[in-house]
Amino acid sequence: MTIIRFLVRNSLQDFARNKLRTLLTSLGILIGVASVVLLLSFGLGLKAYIQNQFESLGSNLVIVVPGSFGQGGIGFRPGAFGSINFNEKDLQYLRRLNEVSEVTGVFAKTIKVSTSSESQTVDVLAATPEIFPARNFEIDLGRLFDKTDVDKRNKVVVLGPKTADELFGSGKRALGKVVKLESQGYVVIGVLKSKGSGGFGGPDIDAFVFTPYTAAYQFNQDKKFISFYLKAKSGMTVSAVKNSAKRSMLKRYEEDEFTVIEQTEVLTTITSIFGVLNMILVSIGAISLIVGGVGIMNIMYVTVTERVKEIGIRRAVGATKRDLLLQFLTEATTLSLLGGMMGLGVSFLVVLVVQRYFPAYIDTVSVLVALVVSMLIGIIFGVLPAKKAADMSPIEAIRYE
Repeated sequence: MTIIRFLVRNSLQDFARNKLRTLLTSLGILIGVASVVLLLSFGLGLKAYIQNQFESLGSNLVIVVPGSFGQGGIGFRPGAFGSINFNEKDLQYLRRLNEVSEVTGVFAKTIKVSTSSESQTVDVLAATPEIFPARNFEIDLGRLFDKTDVDKRNKVVVLGPKTADELFGSGKRALGKVVKLESQGYVVIGVLKSKGSGGFGGPDIDAFVFTPYTAAYQFNQDKKFISFYLKAKSGMTVSAVKNSAKRSMLKRYEEDEFTVIEQTEVLTTITSIFGVLNMILVSIGAISLIVGGVGIMNIMYVTVTERVKEIGIRRAVGATKRDLLLQFLTEATTLSLLGGMMGLGVSFLVVLVVQRYFPAYIDTVSVLVALVVSMLIGIIFGVLPAKKAADMSPIEAIRYE
């Protein structure tokens, strides 16, 4: 251990004398390590973000959509699944299930919502009042629409906080005001608490606009639902709700005409897709490590050539091939580790900045992997130059000009 410490100290002193060359040689490792660590940290942050989003919307949900799972896959936005139309009769069937506490039918359409001075294109969700407890939406200002609003087809809306801010400047100003959905006036009766942006191609949850499904027949003339959300009753498993919902739907439709999905299945599918993409990106980032390793090999060959006389003198005074091999391997590994640690430093700085906008974080495993990979790069790409130094004839080395 003493000899290793001595060699590392000497290596660092040599690097200090050649700061620019050391920095340029380590640059490939720095970029490679920073790329891999940042991609892993963004992947971890994305996974945590998606999980939090799904948990905030309810982890005990079962979703019924038209079409077969194999035909359209799982998407963020329901509605592009199949040709059959769910209707109010389907809703009544599902409401009879003993395993569920809340059942809501949803129709969604992207339309323009406007006031006298502002307009926004948003996702309007026409639904039953149960959508709020089923999806864990909470009121911030005003009230939610209820069964009376549905029965009377009251033209009322509950705004997401982002839409309320963009249309009126604040939620308080929005209450009681009229907005137009496809030229029809709707009164704002409530503003929801923030759930956070959907991000990454998903819907912006805080920009949703909610209205009773009976008040939306002007832009839903078929009076259809594009999905149902079922919330498991306390003490009931999600699997039990899923099986019960499937049996109920089979009374009206063929098995390949609809799909019953657990919320956790959607989460698993999405995270697995992002996991594969993240690994591909990490593999691409790892190419920089190989380039950095080649750079270290090149500079170590140069170093060996520059120090031929030193090698000859060391061999003449008793240094063995093993001593020289260890010396140059230590230098290559130390150089690679320096690049790795600088890459980690850059990664930490970037993550500190990004955390203001996105929950990226660097875990202990990423740090250990970065350091171990840096060390291995130094060893692997330092072997040949170190072997060249160790195999030199002491007499020829001393004579070298």
